[in-house]
Amino acid sequence: MRKLLIRCLAALAITACQNPTIPAVKTTIPQEMSSLEWASSAVLYECNVRQFSPTGDFAGVRAGLPRLHDLGIDVLWIMPIHPIGKEHRKLKSSDLGSPYSVRDYLAVNPDFGTEADFKHLVDEAHALGMKVILDWVPNHTSWDSEWKKTHPEYFTKYNGDFTVPLNEKGEPILDWSDVCDLDYSNPATRRAMIGAMQYWLKSCDIDGFRVDMAGLIPNDFWAEARPALDSVKQVFMLAEWQDEPEHFRSCFDANYGWKWKDITKDIAAGKQSAESLDTLLAFLNGFYPQDYTQVYFTQNHDENTWNGTETDIYGDAADVFNILAFTWQGMPMIYNGQEDGLSQRLKFFEKDPIRWNKFEKTPFFQKLCDLRHNNRALWAGKNGGRLEKIETNRDDQVYAFTREIEGDRLVVVLNLCKNPCAVTLRPDEAIVSGVYLSVFGASTVQLTKDMQLNLKPWEYLVLTNK
Repeated sequence: MRKLLIRCLAALAITACQNPTIPAVKTTIPQEMSSLEWASSAVLYECNVRQFSPTGDFAGVRAGLPRLHDLGIDVLWIMPIHPIGKEHRKLKSSDLGSPYSVRDYLAVNPDFGTEADFKHLVDEAHALGMKVILDWVPNHTSWDSEWKKTHPEYFTKYNGDFTVPLNEKGEPILDWSDVCDLDYSNPATRRAMIGAMQYWLKSCDIDGFRVDMAGLIPNDFWAEARPALDSVKQVFMLAEWQDEPEHFRSCFDANYGWKWKDITKDIAAGKQSAESLDTLLAFLNGFYPQDYTQVYFTQNHDENTWNGTETDIYGDAADVFNILAFTWQGMPMIYNGQEDGLSQRLKFFEKDPIRWNKFEKTPFFQKLCDLRHNNRALWAGKNGGRLEKIETNRDDQVYAFTREIEGDRLVVVLNLCKNPCAVTLRPDEAIVSGVYLSVFGASTVQLTKDMQLNLKPWEYLVLTNK
């Protein structure tokens, strides 16, 4: 609130002198967002253009599209493609900097290619049936951005001067020293930002945006932006934020499952038990609107760079938590390199190409992608099955559940512990009894009430009825 108040006071002085005819900002939040049916069964893939290939450009990503299609990817999230600021650049020894320090929203980083090259990438992805969403950074620009030169009135003033971004309490985020905060109490800033987003929809036919730090922008801006974007084409919007349930009503189709990530890391480290997932699910179902969608992942660019590889974070539990990400109530995401068992902590401010090897995890992820596409119970939101817990005699260690919709059914049993476990399943026979195919086995399984299983550490059983 303090951040918004500071911005409002600054904008009142500016707009009174410079923009007397600017109309009031719309604040009405739509009650229902139209759904994108294709997103319900989608698998998301984050692509770090700089590190994806030895060339570190759009051509390198294009070369990998057929492989990603075969992997089962539906949505390609491209990290920011814009020119990067030089003033206050992180790691001055590097000439690359952070892709989240945007110098020009309407231009392409020349290291990646041209706008025509990006359009070619989008067109080829579309030809393979894949969607493309662009990473968007609306909260701040670089200190030497085009907007700061030509429209200084777009920027927040803190103690009378330009400032680094402000957190939810209106306090400067000092570590973000390479970027300068934008002022959303100024209607001109809002119009310019919406226009910049529309530009990429019109010029390159992208399918939506992954929005960086979406919660630092007033939610009424997103309510204003969504219909303006949909007027060009219906978009898919992903918020990198989890603390604003109204995002689902104003603009966004999905948000980040940060709490899921934190809890699964704690379970893998032995700091929490499997029962913490019950608590989390009850909280999420109560906190968000019905049929919400979160994106779940064990790796992304932040986790990989700052906290460690999947093996560093999850150890031998990596597979079981990827299975949980694909089978919980949400949308799963793969970070580039996971399909190859990525063992690198990719550098953030420098060139550090993925050392692709034998793609050893590709068959594992292909099975999960195929399962999500073919069994509707795994789909997100209203188009998927609601998660129903299966009780066991070891709920502290084993997490078992089923999801079902219109005859499609899935049963998942996960040993979320480093110790072996003898467990008895106590499902409702009317719901889950029957014969299933084992996704990661070569056999069928007859599921019955009081079925006993001996599970190895981090072992899993994934059963589908189709």
